[in-house]
Order: sequence, then structure tokens, then C-alpha cells
Amino acid sequence: MPKAILGKKVGMTQVFTDEGIAVPVTVIEAGPCLVAQKKTGAKDGYNAIQLGFGEKRENLFNKPMKGHFEKAGIKPKRYLREIRVDDIDAYEVGQEIKADVFAPGEKVDVVGITKGRGFSGGIKRHGFHRGPMAHGSKYHRRPGSLAAKGPARVFKGRKLPGHYGAERVTIQNLEVVRADAGQNLLAVKGAIPGPRGGLVMVKQSVKAR
Repeated sequence: MPKAILGKKVGMTQVFTDEGIAVPVTVIEAGPCLVAQKKTGAKDGYNAIQLGFGEKRENLFNKPMKGHFEKAGIKPKRYLREIRVDDIDAYEVGQEIKADVFAPGEKVDVVGITKGRGFSGGIKRHGFHRGPMAHGSKYHRRPGSLAAKGPARVFKGRKLPGHYGAERVTIQNLEVVRADAGQNLLAVKGAIPGPRGGLVMVKQSVKAR
């Protein structure tokens, strides 16, 4: 059965193994999440649960959202995300999901929104090389030739300056190093997308090695 939890990126640190090896980890404030809704194949066409996470003042919710949470009998949550599941009967509306849904050593996929970098040049956005920085060069950080002399147009897919970042990215096959349900913390080996405080989703790995 697929497992998943919503969380907030806290930051990076390192932990030491019993052999004294330093392991870089990202700390995630994972849950607690509440099941706000169950979707079934008979009614909705697929099996899924809706998880609520995070706090927000109730006067900031509109009436439809307040009614949605009142129907589930839970306090309104800042974030709502759907998770596809195979066995819908294993969950109940109002059920709490904590960080101990994952155990140390498990492989997970982490989904987040990368840092937004605004409008960026080709060097920063695509890793282009720059030209000589001498005064006589007159070519330093520009995109260069577009290789479209015959058609007299720019081909689709051409790497050019533009909006960079702020996109959904999934990092696969990360290892859970520690799971603390008491403090709602997960320590995952390696880096994950997004800024500190950004929303992330930790899911059971689909391509575990």
C-alpha cells in the first residue's frame, strides 16, 4: 500500500552513523496530517485520500472550504493534497498520519517546488559558457547565434534566457535516516527541492533500488 505524508522543509544538517561517518541529511517537519476526505472508485472513479497539513487562521478560509472541513469533523488545514491508494478501507476520515509512517532505511521520493530565480540568463539557467572577458571581445554573457539563418525564425525548444525555477521537482530514491513521531521530524539523506519552510510531499519510492 503506498504511503505518503506532507511536511515542511526545515533545513540541512548532518548526523553520524555508529561507525562515525557523517551523513548529510535534510530535516523535514512531517505531519501530523489528517485525512480530510476519501475518494472511491465507485463514486469518483479512483481511490485516493485527501491529506490536510499545516495551520492557518480560520477567518482566512472561505465558506466552501470551512464546510469541507466541517463535514470531515476536523480543524481547517492550510494545505490539502490527494494521495492515490490501493486499499481505501485502510483509512478513515479524521485519521492522523505521523512521521513514523516511514521507518529508517526505507526509500522515499520527495516532491517539492524549487526556489524561484525569476528571469535568468542562459549561463545561470542552462549552464552556458561565457565569452572572453577582455575589453575587445564585446561578447561576454549573451546567448550567441540562434542558428536559424535559412528559416529566419527561432526554433521551438531553443535554450534562451527566461523564467527559471519555481517548478515541481521530484527527487527519487532518498533514504530515511531517522524518523521521530514525537517531534514530527524526518531526516532524509541528501538534498530536496525548495526553500526552507516550503511544502514537500514524502512518498514511498516507486523505483526503489
